[in-house]
Amino acid sequence: MKQRHLGKSNLEVSALGLGCMGMSWSYGPAKDKQAMISLLRAAVERGVTFFDTAEVYGPLTNEELVGEALAPFRDQVVISTKFGWAPATGDKERWSALNSRPEHIKEAVEGSLKRLRVDAIDLYYQHRVDPSVPIEDVAGAVKQLIQQGKVKHFGLSEAGAQTIRRAHAVQPVTALQSEYSLWFRRPEQEILPTLEQLGIGFVPYSPLGKGFLTGKIASDTKFDSTDFRSTLPRFRPENMDANQAIVALLDQFAAEKKATPGQIALAWLLARKPWIVPIPGTTKLHRLEENIGAAEIELTAIELQEIERAAANIDVQGERYPEHIEQMSYR
Repeated sequence: MKQRHLGKSNLEVSALGLGCMGMSWSYGPAKDKQAMISLLRAAVERGVTFFDTAEVYGPLTNEELVGEALAPFRDQVVISTKFGWAPATGDKERWSALNSRPEHIKEAVEGSLKRLRVDAIDLYYQHRVDPSVPIEDVAGAVKQLIQQGKVKHFGLSEAGAQTIRRAHAVQPVTALQSEYSLWFRRPEQEILPTLEQLGIGFVPYSPLGKGFLTGKIASDTKFDSTDFRSTLPRFRPENMDANQAIVALLDQFAAEKKATPGQIALAWLLARKPWIVPIPGTTKLHRLEENIGAAEIELTAIELQEIERAAANIDVQGERYPEHIEQMSYR
């Protein structure tokens, strides 16, 4: 697979990474461990070198899965993980409390290193901005970890432009991970210009709209109670029905390019900037191979303009998250 650099850093990764969250958490019950180990190793064999996890996924079990699966390929892959949460009132099943205090970061990194079976974390993101801790203190704590050789690169997730600038002034930020796709384009307003100016890479999560942009979800789709999409406004039946317009747009270009709607959605992201590296998640080998195929699809300047014109006439319905979750973003 083609390679990309995250911003102006020396961190080189495959043009498409693999988001591992859904293997253990959020998209229904946790999947079979051995099947997921096989899938992760199949991704490596097919050229994927960039894998994304977090301590809160599971919690903890997703890091363990990724660590075990990728241990034989450690010198071939880049593993990113995230800090910034802690068990709410000591409950390991409910990680709803933000905690980016420097002393907590230094504790969290030790657990992640052990679970991932690595000597150093390639890319260490603050999962969500903690309003109770100055971002300069967070960046300073990660800077110390980099100096100690426990972390190689610093990242942020869902941070606002000014927070990114303040953090970057203390410890250069290698990458920002935030949601971005044809049906969530808020990063274009302030985030992408900021990243381009500072030379920071961008890692879009949910680049397939949590599965919606694949065209396999309709208004009558029923989600398991353990699938967090059942709680999202954008996945209410009336909104899913209205939002089929964006899938129809992808379908049109997919037919012309002999591709799938999901592949067009990923190819569109790859065409935006050379320092953008989407991380679609999957638990199925055929979806993994479909996603990887998107890296070979070239959208022409004319095709990109046509997509822009058509997308401008589509008003996506429904908020992406409930209000209490959305408030954690763009701080």
